[in-house]
Amino acid sequence: MNKKDLSERDICTKFINPSIKSAGWDIDTQVREEVGFTDGRIYVRGKLHTRGAQKRADYILYYKPNIPIAVIEAKDNKHTVGAGIQQALDYAETLEIPFVFSSNGDGFIFHDRTITSGQIESELDLDSFPSPETLWEKYKAYKGISEEAASIVSQDYFSDGSGRSPRYYQQIAINRTVEAVAKNEGDNRHILVMATGTGKTYVAFQLIYRLWKSGIKKRILFLADRTSLIDQTVRGDFRHFKDAMTVIKHKQIDTAYNIYLALYQGLSDNKNPDNDAYKQFSSDFFDLVIVDECHRGSAREDSKWREILEYFKGATHIGLTATPKETKVVSSSEYFGDPLYTYSLKQGIDDGFLAPYKVIKVTLDIDAEGWRPPKGFKDKDGQEVEDRIYNRTDFDKHIIVEERRQLVAQKITEFLKGSDRFSKTIVFCVDIEHAEGMRKALANANPDLVSANSKYVMQITGDNKEGKDQLDAFIHPAETYPVIATTSKLMTTGVDAQTCKLIVLDSNIGSMTEFKQIIGRGTRINEDYGKHYFTIMDFRSVTALFADKDFDGDPVRVKEAGENDDISSTDEESDDSPITDKLTGDDIEFLEPETPDITLDEEGAEYGKKRKVTVNGVEVTVIKERVQYMGGDGKIITESLRDYTRKNVRTSYSSLDAFLMSWREADKKRAIVEELEQHGVLFAALQDEVGSAFDPFDLICHVAFEQKPLTRKERADNVKKRNYFTKYGDLARTVLDSLLDKYADDGLLDLENPAIITLDPIKRLGTAPEIVRAFGGKPAYDAAIRELTNELYHSA
Repeated sequence: MNKKDLSERDICTKFINPSIKSAGWDIDTQVREEVGFTDGRIYVRGKLHTRGAQKRADYILYYKPNIPIAVIEAKDNKHTVGAGIQQALDYAETLEIPFVFSSNGDGFIFHDRTITSGQIESELDLDSFPSPETLWEKYKAYKGISEEAASIVSQDYFSDGSGRSPRYYQQIAINRTVEAVAKNEGDNRHILVMATGTGKTYVAFQLIYRLWKSGIKKRILFLADRTSLIDQTVRGDFRHFKDAMTVIKHKQIDTAYNIYLALYQGLSDNKNPDNDAYKQFSSDFFDLVIVDECHRGSAREDSKWREILEYFKGATHIGLTATPKETKVVSSSEYFGDPLYTYSLKQGIDDGFLAPYKVIKVTLDIDAEGWRPPKGFKDKDGQEVEDRIYNRTDFDKHIIVEERRQLVAQKITEFLKGSDRFSKTIVFCVDIEHAEGMRKALANANPDLVSANSKYVMQITGDNKEGKDQLDAFIHPAETYPVIATTSKLMTTGVDAQTCKLIVLDSNIGSMTEFKQIIGRGTRINEDYGKHYFTIMDFRSVTALFADKDFDGDPVRVKEAGENDDISSTDEESDDSPITDKLTGDDIEFLEPETPDITLDEEGAEYGKKRKVTVNGVEVTVIKERVQYMGGDGKIITESLRDYTRKNVRTSYSSLDAFLMSWREADKKRAIVEELEQHGVLFAALQDEVGSAFDPFDLICHVAFEQKPLTRKERADNVKKRNYFTKYGDLARTVLDSLLDKYADDGLLDLENPAIITLDPIKRLGTAPEIVRAFGGKPAYDAAIRELTNELYHSA
């Protein structure tokens, strides 16, 4: 056996597997091969999308199922033993794995990431691979894990036998938190920052399960401030807690459970503090408090809700949020400290776990230029409109221009008609009245579908019972109606809208926290229902916030410790107070407790403060509309499909000669096409724009390198003119001629398909064995196909 002739997979089977097995690793429980740990980024252009390649490690070794401890990158024996080390280090950095190996079957290069001085890399022969216990001892020393903490850290995840396990970033978040709690180094407040749609509740479930089962935390409180968050949690992963779990309702306390879920509102009494339900527990009753969406109510240090956390201050407090809040008024980091772990929207999209987005920016003339009423202009009530210039921040907040609302509804409807009129859509409005008005405008813009089902468009706001009753139906992927939901703040957070494909921004959003939460409504992927990406239609230039350095960066504390907060501050970050609602089955007011003297709508704005002026007869037009995409660096870009393709191709092929050389040398041209697709090149979209008669080769040469393209028919005719296949017999010549016709009709990829001779029109010429025999056997037939392919691109 010549080791140089073995494939990479053979090297794994014959050399690497026996080596790690003899070192004491259990191949069945501690070793996973070819582990894909990302899903592959989704690329979007126009109405089309494609997935990039997964990141895939050849081996990940686990001390326990929850503790990945080593990564191995394998290469065939034509490579050096250390050829895979840089790739393995890249994976190890992402996965937070300390021990890194590369092998070609001759031995190993071992890179120890726990070493900060001295020899980091060493060579090992096949008989010297370290045992699980050896690496575990080094791991514990590196992490500062004592023997007492080790049993907690190594506690297994919950498993229901379905095979579901945490994604790599969830595993990191859970493990970091368990380690921090187990080490108990005096800091009992922690925060995890994870983008919307990345499974914070699942992380909370596994975190609670491991800490509970290890015995370090016996009674746990999960706190939320919205009914929907509790309902989704109980129905979701927390259902596995079964009889150990209870939801606190009607302020009735039963101390016989281990896991408690509660609303702040269910534990406190804003009107009579003596009736606060949480005081029925002793202050040391809970060992662990999980605070969901911790950037909201409890974040403000003088809030009634913060009192609950202070009462249970002896417990470990863990905050969960996609958007930690750092303003002059509120500081998440002041209470919880810096994040133990952050998994951002950009990273989630890069990994393919979150849906990317495209932006359609629509600029209306009165928004861009302002509107000034003519002298003596009267509103619909017959009162003269104040003479001043009204701009984008005034519309729908102070003044209603009916034609503006109608045009916005028209543009939304045009988009849906051009894609899918049953795409779940959320329209974010200025306030409840605006949401009500947009519902009417959209109903009038879609009379055919509304007459078929009145729930096609619905107002879903905090004050509207009929709309709120349909929230679950809107969220559920299998429910068709409602299709369009108009809202203001109710659906900014805590709404798991898996199939939302269109988010409309018609509200003046200045809060980065609120903006991130709104974008999060569209980031979930649901491939079963065709949801791979989503579109943001922006009428208020809100998406300019994408360019803000804070959009996907780490929050910076701007509140001074101990500062006396002014709760009347007009800082826009304070606008996301919880909405007026009622807990399902309870009589608990869902009202921000620290504002007892005014009645709030769901935006925190006062009812009846000032009437809105309503006008009509104003001409409103669209002056600009452009489409933008999220680039690979996370930035919003405006570029044509051709520019996008050119840039992506040239990252792989710096010149036309480099591309032509790879094309000539490739055994299968399909491999090059698939590689380019994984880098985001959308050939179907290019064919729509450049022409469907061109194959991928000519599309690339034309768009990326400015060469004159030939159609497939022109290429096929050129081969026939050269008449290169006179050396073949009659049947073989006829087959090749038919294959050229097939190529002209269907393209290169079908020509490379071995089954093509079983398809029309070739199969009419004879059976597959007869056709292969006409060429002198299978090797000769394969050679003829390669030669035919080369002839097609002979002129290039």
